[in-house]
Amino acid sequence: MAGVVSARTLFAPLGPTYDRYAAALSFGQDPRWRRFLVSRVEAGATDTVLDVATGTGAVAGELLRQKSCTVVGLDQSPEMLAEARRRLPDDVQLVEGTAERLPFPEASFDGLTFTYLLRYVSDPVATLRELARVVRPGGTIAGLEFAVPHGVWRPFWELYVRVGLPLAGRLISPGWAEVGDFLGPSIRNFYARWPEDRLLGLWQAAGIGDATSQRLSLGGGIVTWGRRA
Repeated sequence: MAGVVSARTLFAPLGPTYDRYAAALSFGQDPRWRRFLVSRVEAGATDTVLDVATGTGAVAGELLRQKSCTVVGLDQSPEMLAEARRRLPDDVQLVEGTAERLPFPEASFDGLTFTYLLRYVSDPVATLRELARVVRPGGTIAGLEFAVPHGVWRPFWELYVRVGLPLAGRLISPGWAEVGDFLGPSIRNFYARWPEDRLLGLWQAAGIGDATSQRLSLGGGIVTWGRRA
């Protein structure tokens, strides 16, 4: 799929610098969002949680720190997985694969997290159903995505993603320049098609009950969580 291929191409070279610049370009909010995401997951030392779109393993590492659970990370990018392998303990299993076709049996996991995923898939409902499929009934599913702020903060967000972010990317590297140009339109277009109330409906339609969302950092990020019905 074109969206998936472009995302893989875009981010594959950035693994060694991804966490550092993701934090800097979000004014330190990206790590905070990931910590909040993990805090929504009900899991303990005897549970196994799947982290989809694990990237460099930031959420996987946070799951280990907060929950002391067993973690399996999945990503479509071997380059990102190589960076995650360098950072995570050896007992964290890392799997190359896509969210649309997870290589696991039904109800394999006690919980699941994903990060910055739904903008890159052609069918968000089908993808959410596939994520829910591998979680046991009652298990938590939680996702982090970028969002578009409402009200008075929207013009400031637009100024940043139209001018500040592209400029900052160019100052870092050619790869980050591409990311700076890509992110604003990508986030804006996704939330034009899938505003927050409609997004919650997607979770319900995918069989994830009690879906709740919380905007963070003046609306720049959104965490959604619920339980497999």
